[in-house]
Amino acid sequence: MGAGTSLPITSTALSGWFAPWSHEASYHATQRAAERFLCDRGLFVPVAKPSRFDPLISQYRAHLIDLRGLAPATVYQHLRTVTGFLSSACSKHRLASVRPNDVERFVDQTSKRLCRQTLQHTIAHLRAFLRFCADQRYTRNRLDVIDTPRTYRGELPPRALDWRTVSRLLHSIDRSSVEGCRDHAILYLMAYYGLRPAEVASLTLDSIDWKNDILRVDQCKTRSVLVMPLNGRTRHVLERYLRRRPPLTSTHQLFLRVRCPAGPIKVETIEHIYAKRARLSGLPILQTSPGCLRHSFAMRLLERGVGVKMIGDLLGHHSLESTCVYLRVHVGALRQVALPVPRCGHVSMKGAS
Repeated sequence: MGAGTSLPITSTALSGWFAPWSHEASYHATQRAAERFLCDRGLFVPVAKPSRFDPLISQYRAHLIDLRGLAPATVYQHLRTVTGFLSSACSKHRLASVRPNDVERFVDQTSKRLCRQTLQHTIAHLRAFLRFCADQRYTRNRLDVIDTPRTYRGELPPRALDWRTVSRLLHSIDRSSVEGCRDHAILYLMAYYGLRPAEVASLTLDSIDWKNDILRVDQCKTRSVLVMPLNGRTRHVLERYLRRRPPLTSTHQLFLRVRCPAGPIKVETIEHIYAKRARLSGLPILQTSPGCLRHSFAMRLLERGVGVKMIGDLLGHHSLESTCVYLRVHVGALRQVALPVPRCGHVSMKGAS
């Protein structure tokens, strides 16, 4: 490809570059990095393998966007469930021939790898799609009547780490590299400000008001802007990262990928960052998630006497009921409200006979 060449490359041609080494090792990671690099520069056109369900999926995508008004992330989750169902239940016959047993078989297979809470969302996606197919006369019978697993509000209390463990996790991060400074700043904001992964990923350079020491956070659930103070320690953490941040002028996102091609990180990246740092720290927190830092932030405020209403506003909760779940795991407060056990009087045995 010459210096002035700008013709797009197809996925078939790109995969051919790595074909000679396919018998020695797997170069899928290198291929994905090359695809992402060329896509950002408009030199790569990904070509998906054609499927006989492509027209149906395109029609359902338009239905989700135009009629239901779902967000792109929600549409992606719906279509991922639909694609998996079609490849499983309709691999040997048409959609019109799908029976309730096929739907039950797909749900049973899916339930083996998902928890009950996640399975509820999957069944909701499947119900909506089968209802759409019935309305469009793509299926002969109503297949959207599917039993969903029962879940109960508050059955899983928030899992928070004690603050000493949080501090040890942050101190275990090697900040001598760009990646270390970035990862430390991300986890620091989640632990000391209670931010969600999506809120951290959406931070921009304009979110920081250096003159007034203010951090503005776009809360994704409440669709409001939270204004929080920027103390000296937080300024130091962010300044250290920004001094080593890749000089990418095409985006104003605060946190970027450290590997080529440079670009804004995603929510999934933050989950991988937490899992990696938890593993390298050697702490017994391998079975936790980034949400533990947010829960630890709430528990720390609660132990310091901050009101539940204030904690709910900082966390971006719609109702006070969502915040009150932290009271169930605040053992110190529960001990204070416990009633004393009355003493049982000694029964005299005189005259009992």
